[in-house]
Amino acid sequence: MVRNLVKLVLVRHGESIANRDNVYTGWNDVPLSKKGIEQAKDAGLKVAKIPDFVPTHIHTSVLSRAIMTANIIADVCSFLYLPITKTWRLNERHYGALRGINKDVSKKIFGKEQVLKWRRGFDSVPPLLTQPVQDRRYQKYDMRLMPQGESLHQTQDRLMPYFWDHIAPELMSGHDQLIVAHGSSLRALIKKIEGISNKDIVKVEVPNAEPIVYTFDSDLHIIKKEILH
Repeated sequence: MVRNLVKLVLVRHGESIANRDNVYTGWNDVPLSKKGIEQAKDAGLKVAKIPDFVPTHIHTSVLSRAIMTANIIADVCSFLYLPITKTWRLNERHYGALRGINKDVSKKIFGKEQVLKWRRGFDSVPPLLTQPVQDRRYQKYDMRLMPQGESLHQTQDRLMPYFWDHIAPELMSGHDQLIVAHGSSLRALIKKIEGISNKDIVKVEVPNAEPIVYTFDSDLHIIKKEILH
């Protein structure tokens, strides 16, 4: 029997050591900070209290900070038995040659307006790396798919096929889903889900470890949105 209403919960990972140190991370693989671990536990407690939320699958990226957060939430919520899919398509936006640079320093180098376009705009592409990331977690993929830097638009383009192929069908079948990912990849998904304009997406922020709860009808029309602060 298909449920009339279904829930999708989005959670950005807890604070990473790069968040703590205010540096661009992107596809750099960094762990959670101590604060981030506690934030993930708190997010788990909030997710556990969502009425009628019974997810059948957890989706996350192949980056440690998101995987760690997903595992902590699953543990707190007694979801460890659920299948979990880790996909590069849910990775954070690739910040190209900016990765590892302190964000305040980048403003001095490139100017505040340019940095704002790179960080919050939809189509602005940061300076590119000279070659794709060389990491064994990506070796099985066609290197032509691997970015050397991405706009938010490009992040959305590589993320949405996974959503339409693996998440949307489950939601339309009445199965709640949990996504644990990153600030920019979730912004890209939220933009598509809510139909947010290119101009207004600049204003959208996804804080660490504050679950966003969407309730949809069977046609994936939003009935309700709630952010659990």
